[in-house]
Amino acid sequence: MNAVLEVNKLNKSYGNFSLKDVTFSLEKDCITGFIGTNGSGKTTTIKAILGRILKDSGNIRFSGKDMDKNERKSKNKIGIVLDEGYFYDELTLKEMKNVIAPSYTDWDEAVFLSYIKQFNLNLRQKISTLSKGMRMKFAVALALSHHADLLIMDEPTSGLDPLVRNELMNILLDFMKEPGKSVFFSTHITSDLDKIADIIILINVGGIVVNEEKDILVETHALVKGDNRLINEQTKSLFLNLHQSQYGFEGITHKKDDVHRLMPDVLMERPTIEDIMLSYIGGNNHVN
Repeated sequence: MNAVLEVNKLNKSYGNFSLKDVTFSLEKDCITGFIGTNGSGKTTTIKAILGRILKDSGNIRFSGKDMDKNERKSKNKIGIVLDEGYFYDELTLKEMKNVIAPSYTDWDEAVFLSYIKQFNLNLRQKISTLSKGMRMKFAVALALSHHADLLIMDEPTSGLDPLVRNELMNILLDFMKEPGKSVFFSTHITSDLDKIADIIILINVGGIVVNEEKDILVETHALVKGDNRLINEQTKSLFLNLHQSQYGFEGITHKKDDVHRLMPDVLMERPTIEDIMLSYIGGNNHVN
């Protein structure tokens, strides 16, 4: 696989928060889920990639070229959907499009109008009257109308109802049908990524904790349930996190073979991405 975007030792500090040597790459033909709790560093990382904040140090390359030296050409091939919004509420959709479209040399009006029709949007409608879901659809229409190779989305499903979220997932899968496309999808709603992600990157307190193919990540971890009598100092060390109650224990392990060997009577289930995420950021949590 070839990297469309490479982030190397990205550092950024302000206030009490800092990104610490954030390093990862985004592969072509992959949807990469960027997960973490609110305040973990997802939005700061994306803003640094897009040049919306100045990084303290580090290097970001798009299609093999330094983005600092090729900013305009790089951004022409990146579609952006941000949770914070970047629209002028007093403008109509058409007026807002007329502000944004000239920024892209490959703007395709026909593609834009096809998305407007698909999403049942009215170009004469004012931005201020749009629902959260309609704003997201308009942002997606703009992001996909200049033949971008990489789509960067920051919390696009936050606050959306399940039907609209599912519609967005289908839009992304359609986008990925064209060879060479990539999606970088930041979210704390990990159930969306269970359906569509190829790779999962977990950031916590400004540092990358996990970077793995989703299927491998899920297959190498397990949700384990069993009797509290099976928990001792040796078996406790097999778990990334452990919750105990009067009814028994459950926890996430990445040492499945050792659990099978030392705890043969437990129940092992396939974990969700959320289960895995919480196990890495929560640590061992013992509830009596």
